[in-house]
Amino acid sequence: MAHLTSTNHGKVPVPTLERLATYLRFLIDLEQSNVDTISSAEVERQTGINAAQFRKDLSYFGDFGKPGVGYNVSDLQSRIARILKIDREQRVILVGAGNLGSALIGYPGLQEHRLNLVAVFDNNYGKIGRPLWDLEIQDVTRLKETNEKLRARIAILAVPALAAQKVADRMVDAGIHAILNFAPVLLRVPDYVFVRNVSFLQELAVLSYHLSNDTAVEMADKSLTAPEANGTVGASHDVAAAPRNGKANGALPAVERALASATEATAPESLAPEPPASAPPPPLTIPRPT
Repeated sequence: MAHLTSTNHGKVPVPTLERLATYLRFLIDLEQSNVDTISSAEVERQTGINAAQFRKDLSYFGDFGKPGVGYNVSDLQSRIARILKIDREQRVILVGAGNLGSALIGYPGLQEHRLNLVAVFDNNYGKIGRPLWDLEIQDVTRLKETNEKLRARIAILAVPALAAQKVADRMVDAGIHAILNFAPVLLRVPDYVFVRNVSFLQELAVLSYHLSNDTAVEMADKSLTAPEANGTVGASHDVAAAPRNGKANGALPAVERALASATEATAPESLAPEPPASAPPPPLTIPRPT
């Protein structure tokens, strides 16, 4: 049975909300391409989501579109953004200034959806006080004090598993009501706090399961015999090179480029206590995006 969330329109399955976010991304792209109207059949063709499912998802929130005409792109985008409460600024804080946290801060899609990442925290003495993109890394012990001013209600948790519950407790104490959790642990939080868990390993394991043995062997054989392109095997991605509020270059979307790089991170270095150095480390300066 799908999880449900309460709205003014009753109980809405969480998968419906997930699909609404997909529709919103699609509609933003259409509006930027100067498309005025769209049909449910075109939504199915472009997103892979059944047209009947699309109409059912919208029906939770009222009447949309006109028979024989379709859906006005701008109007539908605005209404879905209102439903998801991202028609206004939603402030977000992040705890964990490792490579994964850095990649997430640099993801330009947050700004496009009015998700404003306003503060980043860590407990690594070598990082506190240093700039990360256009933010300064703050001591995690100041989370509650800082959020009394920022009034963020959404937080991203990107710390090692052993530190995750303690950090989650700090978030709740600081007034956070929604947590995006990248740590591979089950968080214990009050009923009024909503948690979404993200696991790269889980997703990759599911993908691996769907590979047939023959396909896996065939692809492995090809990878061993294929010539190296330009003398390199694979390409690394420089997260810091992508402007925070701009589009990244390259074939992959910005978030995939950023998160692909982040999975190579040594996450445990974040939120791992370190003694103060005898001399302060040289400043780490990442240029403000233009």
